[in-house]
Amino acid sequence: QVQLVESEGGLVQAGGSLRLSCTASGQTLTRNAMGWFRQTPGKERELVAGIGWSDITASYSESVKGRFTVSRDSTKNTMHLQMNSLKPEDTAVYYCAARSSYNDFVSYSSGQYSYWGQGTQVTVSS
Repeated sequence: QVQLVESEGGLVQAGGSLRLSCTASGQTLTRNAMGWFRQTPGKERELVAGIGWSDITASYSESVKGRFTVSRDSTKNTMHLQMNSLKPEDTAVYYCAARSSYNDFVSYSSGQYSYWGQGTQVTVSS
């Protein structure tokens, strides 16, 4: 099993920045794509950014493209989400997720991810 732990989110003013991290432990990641999802009450969980094993296959939702950057460290066990120019509509619970081994391409479907973090609240005030 893979355990995913997200860093703490927080409260930030519109236009500000925040960086989230997600660290994997337990079973060694083996060519797993990872992603950041977010969810607001009454809505489905949506992918905002994902990154494949090779790092060149980063994907973003249209709503965050150009503002958010996803990356993985050299060990592949930690993923980051740099969020710039934050907007009130970015307010959500953010979840880190990983696909199972050898699924090394990003999927926009939450059902394709086997491992999930506990979620962290990000609130952007206007």
